[in-house]
Amino acid sequence: MKKDYSSIFASLFILVILGLIYFTMMPHWTSDDEGPLSEFSTKRALKQVEAISKQPHYVGSENHEIVANYLLKELNKLGLETSIQEGYTLSDWENLVKSKNILARIKGTNSSKALLLLSHYDSAPHSYSPGASDAGSGVATILESVRAFLYTKTPHKNDIIILFSDAEELGLNGAALFVTQHQWAKEVGLVLNFEARGSSGPSYMLMETNKGNAGLVKEFAAANATFPVSNSLMYSIYKMLPNDTDLTVFREQGNIQGYNFAFIDDHFNYHTAQDDINHLSKNTLTHQGSYLIPLLNYFSNADLKTTQASEDYVYFTIPYTFISYPFSWILPMVIVALALFIFLLFLGKAKRILSFREIGKGFIPFLGSLTVTGLITFLGWKALLKVYPQYNDLLNGFTYNGHAYIPAFVLLALAISLAFYQRFSAKKVTMNHYVVPLFLWIVINGILAFVLRGAGFLIIPVYFGLFIFGVFIVTQRSNKTLNLVCSIPALIIIAPFIQMFPIGLGLKVLFGSAILTVLTFSLLLPVFGAFAKKGIWSFVFFILAIGFFAKAHSESGYEFGKAKSNSLLYIFNADTNQANWVTYDTNLDSWTKGYLGENPKEATAMEDTPLPSKYNSKFTYQADAPIKVLEKPTIAFLEDRIVGNQRYLKIKISPNRNVNRYDIFANEKMTINNFRANGVTSLGQKGSKYERNGKKILSYYVVDNMPLEMQFSVNAATILDMELMESSFDLMTNPLFGMAKRENWMMPTPFVLNDAVIIKQKIKPSPKLVTKPLDNAIIDPAVKDSLTVVKDSLM
Repeated sequence: MKKDYSSIFASLFILVILGLIYFTMMPHWTSDDEGPLSEFSTKRALKQVEAISKQPHYVGSENHEIVANYLLKELNKLGLETSIQEGYTLSDWENLVKSKNILARIKGTNSSKALLLLSHYDSAPHSYSPGASDAGSGVATILESVRAFLYTKTPHKNDIIILFSDAEELGLNGAALFVTQHQWAKEVGLVLNFEARGSSGPSYMLMETNKGNAGLVKEFAAANATFPVSNSLMYSIYKMLPNDTDLTVFREQGNIQGYNFAFIDDHFNYHTAQDDINHLSKNTLTHQGSYLIPLLNYFSNADLKTTQASEDYVYFTIPYTFISYPFSWILPMVIVALALFIFLLFLGKAKRILSFREIGKGFIPFLGSLTVTGLITFLGWKALLKVYPQYNDLLNGFTYNGHAYIPAFVLLALAISLAFYQRFSAKKVTMNHYVVPLFLWIVINGILAFVLRGAGFLIIPVYFGLFIFGVFIVTQRSNKTLNLVCSIPALIIIAPFIQMFPIGLGLKVLFGSAILTVLTFSLLLPVFGAFAKKGIWSFVFFILAIGFFAKAHSESGYEFGKAKSNSLLYIFNADTNQANWVTYDTNLDSWTKGYLGENPKEATAMEDTPLPSKYNSKFTYQADAPIKVLEKPTIAFLEDRIVGNQRYLKIKISPNRNVNRYDIFANEKMTINNFRANGVTSLGQKGSKYERNGKKILSYYVVDNMPLEMQFSVNAATILDMELMESSFDLMTNPLFGMAKRENWMMPTPFVLNDAVIIKQKIKPSPKLVTKPLDNAIIDPAVKDSLTVVKDSLM
């Protein structure tokens, strides 16, 4: 058993390092006391979150106005003068809304550029989300940090602008309204934006800049945040994904850069009814505060013009430390590593320590473990989706038991790797077999130097591997203590990505985490290769993996707090006088079957005009529904005239019931020019042609039941082929329907139009019912005017 002590010690050492990484990424012990008034208090911030997230407060809801008034009062309590900015914007997401931004400003002593603190206060529509994390946590972080800042009377030269933006969830409309229409926008030098895409975990810093990031990197390092968590690879990946924030608008529309701070763990609560104060992690909220307090103190006095730069930097964090260097170093570092590798390779050959034959054999365990692990993980997750079809119910792709599947597949990867090296690699040839992974790691970094330079820091663990290899070549012996110490950089820099990738991108990328586990294992081969009984360790890791798979199985069901999402809509087609129940669900439950039946037919009700959604969800099933008496909207053609080859139209759509959203579609053959909606043009509009994706023209989120007015022109020969869908988010409360309440282990599906009553109808001039007033009839003047418009448009 003595021979196993070093293996046990090495395993414990690695576990300790991984534990230290976890506990130093963010605060893990949050006090329940309020603490000094001069400091950020998580307890005080939580009170703000609780007040903001009592009820869903999406744009257009009654609670939205309540939250807005609450925030105005809280800012006034801080002694700040507040202002409101209201107006329509049509985002490049084709979403139209009237936003209501809440603003305050703290004057500095000598401001050339202002620091802007940003978070949005609206919650996600459709899914009854209270918005505790997204983004009540951000609003609360700013309120509490500004309170502490003002209490300490910290001297500062820069003005500080506070912006609680509106309609972020609909298309970043509030931010767009501020950037394009508010006079303060031109004075902003830097933005600190606080967001959430989950309800727990560390808050990651992500930069937004149109040019180089060197200035932002240097200034962030100088601000000295206590728990910095970020790296340039994350932002490189972030820029590839369709996940914009309010800060994106500042960068794209105003050329204003800044920092995002967002947490992403427990993604399954994002935009759902479970985004409440009970699911928000206190430690995560503390982490947000640990960013803003030092950054507020620093940037309120910094020269904000120094954040501008043309050069890019690689950056990454290790516990309590932020490290960076220029992109220009990346390729030379790879070249030096390759040269050092070749030198050591031939030196080892010259000293007869290395054998090219044995080196060649090293491909067998390395490629074998890499291939088998990748295939088993990829196919294994596909199989799990078949065994547990309920996993498809969560559109974000991360299941409630996802945190059990990550270690299960990681341990399985380790078991496979140890099994291959037990079979094909003896302890005495470990360093010969180490040549292959070292070489491939250098090749990978060489590729990254050209295609993904944000990952340039991954060469650093390779240097430590080369140091281990060099010591072995020079001394002709492997130093176990040195090998363990030199394994730390790989564990600190690479290992966090193994968990981060599936949390951020969904469990569909578990195979990527498993492959990265094998690659990390190979870089630590001098440690694992020294294990005396790799076969036994392989079996131990396999049993542990089975244990986590069993844990995942035991947690695969639904319960209160880990609810099944489901969806249901009522669609009335006013043109055909037919009504349908429809759903997006693939796995029907007792609640949806109560309306769709046990064997519903496949959905065809909306094939011609599919509703837009984040994950391109389509209706799956439909069933006939009873006809309900619904007040249809009034469609008035205020202008319909032909000049030359153009037909000029002005159409007003007014609701006759309480509604929340209009979706307007038009035949793709219709080329629409000079489009305006409620007086505004699209932010991304270039030229006269209205650019759109597919049939959708816009989605209008209604505030105060205000009508929609569209003005545009089309070719006179074009057939007017337009359609309207008017939605109210009141299916569950509308007395016409008497809907059964969901069970407590169910919740509305997020990211899609849900729990809505929809009227679908063509947009066309009203038929010529009246050509002149009836004798002795009393006609309302407004009705008479509309009849005149109809008459004129049909003449």
